[in-house]
Amino acid sequence: MSAPDHSDRSEPSQAAAKAAEPSGVDLARVALRAAKEAARARGDAAQQRKQARRGGLRSGARADGRDPMAFGAAINRLINERGWEAPAVVGGVMGRWPEIVGEDVANHCDPEKYDEEERVLTVRCDSTAWATNLRLLAPTLVARLNQDLGHGTITLIKVLGPQGPVRRYGPLRAPGSTGPGDTYG
Repeated sequence: MSAPDHSDRSEPSQAAAKAAEPSGVDLARVALRAAKEAARARGDAAQQRKQARRGGLRSGARADGRDPMAFGAAINRLINERGWEAPAVVGGVMGRWPEIVGEDVANHCDPEKYDEEERVLTVRCDSTAWATNLRLLAPTLVARLNQDLGHGTITLIKVLGPQGPVRRYGPLRAPGSTGPGDTYG
């Protein structure tokens, strides 16, 4: 008998550690955001030195850092600071769903959610026939969405069929019963 090899146990934990670290495009986004913030800070410092030479802060007709920010600019700044670019772009796709997939498919299939970690878009269809049709179209749709959003934004489209009706239990129910399904096996 040989001693158990413990090297196999460390591989999944190393893979999990690598998956948790940002890589590739994510690192580039973080570096770009940091460079933009540093450039903005240098510009703000130069502006403050210029104002100090003129005798301090003055109110005037021209825009300066104390003016209120437009709502759209504030939202864009928040999205960039928090790193929500991908979810915001996918949210735009959900708003443009009929344009992307066509009116016929959009009438029967609706995007429900986007999982950023898994990069999976979940779509619910109103019938099993449309769910099957969308499953067949999924690779083409993933390619089209990635062309529009950027490579690797969506790796998979999870297609769900229609939801069944909610089971309601009446006032008369046998103790320990699990509902109508327990009678039929």
